[in-house]
Amino acid sequence: MTHTNEPVSRWRSVWRQLPLLVALLVLWLLLWDHIDALSVVTGLLLAVAVTRALYLPPVLLSGRFNPWRGLLLGLRMMVDVVFASLQVAAYSIWPWWKPMNSIIVVQLHTRSDLVTTLTAEAISVVPGTVVVDIDRERGLLYLHALGTRTQADIDRTHRHVLGIEERIVLAMGTHEQAEVVRAERRARRAGGTTARHSDMHHHEASDQNGGTP
Repeated sequence: MTHTNEPVSRWRSVWRQLPLLVALLVLWLLLWDHIDALSVVTGLLLAVAVTRALYLPPVLLSGRFNPWRGLLLGLRMMVDVVFASLQVAAYSIWPWWKPMNSIIVVQLHTRSDLVTTLTAEAISVVPGTVVVDIDRERGLLYLHALGTRTQADIDRTHRHVLGIEERIVLAMGTHEQAEVVRAERRARRAGGTTARHSDMHHHEASDQNGGTP
């Protein structure tokens, strides 16, 4: 029974490493001015050697892609890049602006290596934020954020990161991961609604007591 499963697991491991092999091959071919049989063969050999000598955990793909969510993800990324670029440019020429930056820790909703990597890349593409470290096992992102003078600025950056992760999961994550981020989104909305109702009741009670809480 062990001998029967061994070839299957070996082929499964090769299949999981296939996206990395293809990416390394494409990177190798981009370094050359032309593509021929020799460059392809040497690229494949180098890709296999790199994946064997510098072993990385296999990238597990979900096998799911939502074109509409993918389009929304791309459009939102472009809007974020343009807005952040204008904001950073305005900061750089504003003579009275004193920069105050922070290292922020964000707990992601998923533990997927693919989602974590894509989220970190998307954050770093946007000017003003860059990922400085990743705790892969605990799903933590450590990022340097520009212009975080108040707690509200930090909270906004935190929501921005989780929003990027959410859009990536809804576009290409597994069904289980999508359900997790949807549940977290519903919980945040319910929490925000509860907080707003609590504040409204608090202000009403203050008015009835002559302005005293």
